[in-house]
Amino acid sequence: MGNPPFVGGMYMNKEQKHDITTIFDGVKGVGEMDLVCAWYKKSADFMKGSRIKTAFVSTNSICQGQQVITFWKYMFSRYDICIDFAYNTFVWNSESNDQAKVHCVIVGFSIHENNNCKRKLFDSNNHFKLCENISPYLTDSPTIFIESRSTPICNVSHIRFGSMPRDGGGFVLSEEERADLIKKEPLSEKWIKRYIGANEFLNNKNRYCLWLVNASPNEIKKCPTVLKRVESVREFRAASKAAGTRKFANTPTLFCQIAQPDTDYIVVPKTSSGKRRYIPLGFMDKDTIASDLIFLIPNGTLYEFGVLCSNVHNSWMRTVAGRLKSDYRYSKDIVYNNFPWPAPTPEQKTKIERTAQGILDARALYPDSSLADLYDELTMPPELRRAHQYNDRAVMNAYGFDIKTTTESSCVAELMRRYRALTEKH
Repeated sequence: MGNPPFVGGMYMNKEQKHDITTIFDGVKGVGEMDLVCAWYKKSADFMKGSRIKTAFVSTNSICQGQQVITFWKYMFSRYDICIDFAYNTFVWNSESNDQAKVHCVIVGFSIHENNNCKRKLFDSNNHFKLCENISPYLTDSPTIFIESRSTPICNVSHIRFGSMPRDGGGFVLSEEERADLIKKEPLSEKWIKRYIGANEFLNNKNRYCLWLVNASPNEIKKCPTVLKRVESVREFRAASKAAGTRKFANTPTLFCQIAQPDTDYIVVPKTSSGKRRYIPLGFMDKDTIASDLIFLIPNGTLYEFGVLCSNVHNSWMRTVAGRLKSDYRYSKDIVYNNFPWPAPTPEQKTKIERTAQGILDARALYPDSSLADLYDELTMPPELRRAHQYNDRAVMNAYGFDIKTTTESSCVAELMRRYRALTEKH
């Protein structure tokens, strides 16, 4: 049993990068693995042909998101290991005053053919359940790997990133800067749009941007402040070390990547607090510019909003999404595109649309509260909690789940089975 260094793939020094690359010689995706993964592989090398068992305290990110594919899929196929016991995410409080809190898991494993024990899966309260199998996502479910997909596995609206400015701040305006610019150059008002990322969406913060798509060069030249901002964008891009950014210096009036839809859309924040039961989603009008810090679903329907807001989808998200410490990191290619949607009857679909509208109506009762306020477990209004519970039941009925007996783990296990059935068809 050990406690290897807690170093993520992006934060290793040269020596550590060399070590893990050497140990995982030729393995695809090694650059994304946490350093702790090297200890697992070295242990598995020693364990081959024996009844040795190993357990490590580890960074929880190795059991989340893409690392499950890059690391665990390799370990299962190369060594035929099985997970004997596991502790789900807990906070490791360092005794040092200058150390940040680290979010950890404990994973005990052995070579499958030499071990036939009952598996124990522990929760954050040290309660455990006996499992037939513990997946690399640390769930009581079959060992299934959720591969990255570029399009949804089911017939639903597509999701995409928002627009990326890569502007050095030249396009982005605070409330004060917006007011000042309009006062100086009234012509600029028609180019100023509301601009949202996850922070603005969740916390009701106002930011704005210059959106110069189809703006007349003649009119831009009549606005010296706007012209100055465009010039700063050009200089920022031209000075970049990245060739891909430098080429956009030729189009300094536009965002580098433009993904703004010409319809209203559903907003999905890229990151959201892990303390929330539900990731707050919402509808946004087409004139609000979505930044690359959110995902957007053009033409997203009320039915799709209802399913995505449900405990079913949030259970799936909690299992397969990555984390930033304990915060959720939503992914379009892992979470959304692989999600097994229900096949509702017309009556069930109508019911979900009604309960989804009920969520929006409950939020509207508190116009002065941000989504962060509304979805805080301590301050969530009873009307909103009730609306989500009605929506949860409607979605679970569409899946055929028993409302009284279905737990989060059994829900995820069934979704994994449905995912496997869907992938076998594709």
